[in-house]
Amino acid sequence: MNSGLAFGLGLSLVVPAGAAASDAPSAPPPAYTGVRFALPEAAGGRPVGSAELHLVDRERQDPWVADRARELMVSLWYPARRTRGCPRQPYMPAGVARSADESGSFGLAAPGKVDWAGIRTEAARGAPADDRRRRPVVLHSPGLEVSRTLGTSTAIELASRGYVVVTVDHTYETPAVQFPGGRVEFQEPMSGTEDLKKVVETRVRDIRFVLDQLALVRRGPGPDARRGLPKGLDKALDLERVGMYGHSGGGATAAEAMRVDRRIDAGVNMDGTLQYDDSDFLPVAREGLDRPFMLMGKAGQTHLDKASWRSFWDHSTGWKRDLSLVGGSHFSYTDAQSFVPALDERLDLPAGLREQYVGTVDPSRSTAAQRAYLAAFFDQHLRKRPQDLLDGPSSAHPDVRFVD
Repeated sequence: MNSGLAFGLGLSLVVPAGAAASDAPSAPPPAYTGVRFALPEAAGGRPVGSAELHLVDRERQDPWVADRARELMVSLWYPARRTRGCPRQPYMPAGVARSADESGSFGLAAPGKVDWAGIRTEAARGAPADDRRRRPVVLHSPGLEVSRTLGTSTAIELASRGYVVVTVDHTYETPAVQFPGGRVEFQEPMSGTEDLKKVVETRVRDIRFVLDQLALVRRGPGPDARRGLPKGLDKALDLERVGMYGHSGGGATAAEAMRVDRRIDAGVNMDGTLQYDDSDFLPVAREGLDRPFMLMGKAGQTHLDKASWRSFWDHSTGWKRDLSLVGGSHFSYTDAQSFVPALDERLDLPAGLREQYVGTVDPSRSTAAQRAYLAAFFDQHLRKRPQDLLDGPSSAHPDVRFVD
């Protein structure tokens, strides 16, 4: 598998043959008999609520589909005041679950073997937000050709620690995005360096638009952003403290969005390269950043090994760290770190496939380490609470190596 900003990452929601975008509501999902899994429970102690918002940028034409305004689906994960009586948020919308299943569950299983539609998160859908104080806001962008769903576990963890987390799907680049009414839009064909540049430009504009919409929510009623918003969430948003993180192409998006938008105070790149090809780097790799940023990579993806990371590191003047997950792989920085081993136990995956996706690192230790370092980073730089964990190696997380 490739890693970073590239097409054909391997773990992506591949559209079934003959599928096409449709404005008609999708049919009810079939009854599955496949296996289910549970994501690791959040450790932050706070109950978590969730909501989905449909945002339309009427001033921007979609770059991938002619004659359409740019529209996005985002999920919000936040500390809840109470959760009793609220249903648990599904891991995937029904249409996305159906696409994942019919396309072979990310190359892990035959159709019908995994019940994606039946998996639930611990978050309470539509629960009122805990608005007794304003909460820092953290944005998440997934990898290229990867759904925002695969960042759910980390989003819930941060929400349980007191953050409002906004996960974003980049429509027509993400293999399947479900909109209100059951409409599902699928990935458009794209390839080559010029399309990669358009991907990054589009993603950065998406993120800036989401921030604009959140500002409308915070100030008062807006035409789209407030619709369906859980009670109290508008008051809980603190847009003076904004962070961003992302996996793979989403990590590149976090860095590039920080470069052009100073509303983002701190960012994290999880195993995403910062180049379009061997000789063409993203602007942020050439210029660096003057605000806190953390690189988190698998073995061999460090600023000592990769030219684009080295350029970024050398040009950045803000606080910085480079952490390497020993024994991890590219998709260790997604929910695959949890569900690939779980499916392997139930379905006996082909030899080598588990290691290809998530490496040989112990899944529980890997998840605990990622959560600890990500939370420490945002606690230190958004909440201004110094974190000893960021100062050097920790015996509590032996799989994480500090790269100097």
